[in-house]
Amino acid sequence: MAIDSSVVNGKLAIDGGAPAKTTPNIPMYPGGLSIGEEEKKLVMEVLDNKYLFRYYGPADCPSKVRELEVQWAEKMGVKYALAVNSCTSALISSLTALGVGPGSEVIVPGYTFFASCASIVGAKAIPIIAEVDKSLTLDPADVEKKITDRTKAIIAVHMRGVPCKMDELMAISKKYNVPILEDVAQACGGSYKGKRLGSFGDCNAYSLQYHKIITSGEGGIVTTNDELLYDRAQAYHDTAACWRPDRFGLPRYEGEVFPGVNFRMSELHGAVALAQLGKLDNLLAQMRHNKARIKSQITGIDGIEFRELNDADGDTAISLVLFLPDEATTRKFAPALKAEGVEAGCIFDKGVPDWHIYAHWKMIIDKVTATPEGCPYTCSYYKGPVPTYSPDMNPNTLNILGKTIHMDIPAQITDQDCDMIATAIHKVAKAYL
Repeated sequence: MAIDSSVVNGKLAIDGGAPAKTTPNIPMYPGGLSIGEEEKKLVMEVLDNKYLFRYYGPADCPSKVRELEVQWAEKMGVKYALAVNSCTSALISSLTALGVGPGSEVIVPGYTFFASCASIVGAKAIPIIAEVDKSLTLDPADVEKKITDRTKAIIAVHMRGVPCKMDELMAISKKYNVPILEDVAQACGGSYKGKRLGSFGDCNAYSLQYHKIITSGEGGIVTTNDELLYDRAQAYHDTAACWRPDRFGLPRYEGEVFPGVNFRMSELHGAVALAQLGKLDNLLAQMRHNKARIKSQITGIDGIEFRELNDADGDTAISLVLFLPDEATTRKFAPALKAEGVEAGCIFDKGVPDWHIYAHWKMIIDKVTATPEGCPYTCSYYKGPVPTYSPDMNPNTLNILGKTIHMDIPAQITDQDCDMIATAIHKVAKAYL
């Protein structure tokens, strides 16, 4: 493991020199690229049995979706897991279970995939967009500033694989009696102080979309330790009430049954997800090895600061994030790295739309709604001043993201790839820092 000084001292590839990384880049589909015989076996069991729907079929077969839920709950250290058809569905089901609705406000970070915010509007509530800090996750101080008597939930997004400051956020939750919803879409299998992410919040949401650590193509999971919240999430995700012991029976308690939607997961998706769950720990180990190898070789470069990790051991290591001295340097550094053969980019560029950054959430900023009535922003149940959104409303977030270089860390890259990436970073840093 060594930096190639002859490459570092060479002419930048962006200026016509030879690139530092000569191996092909691997796309960031950790689970997707690991699909193999395990997934085929379980999918074929579903097809051979013609048991495509969780609740009934031509044969009496155990449900892959149910097995997934049982194993997921055990893996994540929670009492209940509910499989749904997407993480957005998991978010909306969780918000509904928590009682979020007309008149509610929900705090969400300004750096997260748009679905985290859109799900709030989907639950008929008002998004309150908060700052992130140098961990690129919610800034607890800003969260506390934005708490009102209308705040009904805080969505803690473990962004780009790194856990939030859960101690601080849980203290705020307790102080103001506001539930936490962990969005674990990008951090499946991560942890905070020894506990798996998705086991802290009152209700939590995971993604199994293809770009995530493990995948079923599309899919999501809700987790909770509260039986009532579990029932409410089930009620919302399956309006046909197939989940109930007696789907046509009278409510077992007041509020058990209410009209919902169909967010159910299919048996085919459940089969793939079940096989993928068995690969989670190995994928995490590979990504952590790769990230550690790269970081160990670039530590100490003047002008480069690593992203703050709230729990380094709990980082899923799906990405390497570097902070540079200023935005101008970042704008030069990213394309130079890319020319060296490294898949790297700036996180925030005003001119490049990105659904992960609130400044580009035009549908939220303009308060666009599906119908002209304008709900939830015009809802008579909402008693607060309607937020004024603008692209510059969270300047700390934009300042941090504007100085940030981001690189995916696929599980499938080799030690040689890692060494070439580190060499490329040294080469570009020598020229620009």
